[in-house]
Amino acid sequence: MLALVGVLVLNASDGTWPGTGGTAAVLGLAALFVVTYVVGVWPAGALPRGRRGWWWTTALTLEWLVLLTLSADATYLVFALFFIYMHLLGTTRGVAAVILAAVVAVIAFGIHRGFDAAGVVGPALGAGVAVVIGLGYDALTRDVTRRQALIDELTHTRDQLAAVEREAGVVAERERLAREIHDTVSQSLSSIVMLLHVAQREGTDTDKGRERVEQARVAAGEALAETRNFIHALAPPSLRVGGIADALQRLGATTQQTSGLRTRVDVSGYVGDLPTPVETALLRIAQSAVANVVQHARAARVDVTLSRLDDEVILDVVDDGVGFDLAALSRSSRTDQQSFGLVAMQDRAVALGGRLVVESGRGQGTSVAASFTVHPGKGLDKGLAQEHRFDHGGTR
Repeated sequence: MLALVGVLVLNASDGTWPGTGGTAAVLGLAALFVVTYVVGVWPAGALPRGRRGWWWTTALTLEWLVLLTLSADATYLVFALFFIYMHLLGTTRGVAAVILAAVVAVIAFGIHRGFDAAGVVGPALGAGVAVVIGLGYDALTRDVTRRQALIDELTHTRDQLAAVEREAGVVAERERLAREIHDTVSQSLSSIVMLLHVAQREGTDTDKGRERVEQARVAAGEALAETRNFIHALAPPSLRVGGIADALQRLGATTQQTSGLRTRVDVSGYVGDLPTPVETALLRIAQSAVANVVQHARAARVDVTLSRLDDEVILDVVDDGVGFDLAALSRSSRTDQQSFGLVAMQDRAVALGGRLVVESGRGQGTSVAASFTVHPGKGLDKGLAQEHRFDHGGTR
């Protein structure tokens, strides 16, 4: 635009009509045209939009028409106006304005210097180029707008997914902590309460009463150790010495000592080492299953068996208690203590690609079997993950 005005100014003394003020009038209008253009694009450096753009375009057009009456060289300014029309007036009105401006330029140039082919082809060719470029720019703008809208939508969706994942992580961690507390601290606290009731009944000044208090103190210490273990995300304290086999032996001895339930632990069929997550899951499942027997089964005996066959490690907890209706319990609320314990065991097994099978019937006792596939040197096989439900074989 400024270059075209420069050409007009340099040639201001040529082609002006007599009686119009000649060079001074052309220079004054050219300066006004430049000021109008600069005011329109200042300070953003881009063409104005909306009502301001309409007034700006109208002012430039009027100034150009006046210049066109004074100098033939003002015809060249129409090429810059072509692009302004296409950019600000939209496709239909912009094309109409370009065609009209081209016709006016051809007529004015012909009046100044006579009509010839060059005077017609020049503005017409410039108008065609401006229309093609304007239409291409509009198409590109629409494409960019669509792409930006798609990017915004994808960004919004990504943020939503991130929020959902964070919420899912929070829920999963809450459920994990709930299972940990239920299988450890909750069971220890139940044992402590039971021992203290027995000590109170027998009298704390008797040998048996003092023994029960001591047992409660030991259970409280274990509960404290488990709680600290949650905080530091370490393996269970009972697994730090001797592994899962020794931990199950200690669980059996403690259960029999504190509850009087005859507890048999058989680990003779187990050999080898297991990954810490599997050992932790096996211990927690055993603790929860044995706790259910003590609190709900009214059993005289419970057998805990750990065995290994090739790449599969199996934990069985079997009691001779009153049993229960497994189908009815599966439909009960997760807030029910016994149901929650079974669901927590199921979750632990599934989380590591294992399987939990529960069998029970009224008056027929209960069997809980957890199995994991572990490949030596390869770790867990998570291909066996089960649907989140009780897997059971019905009543026995």
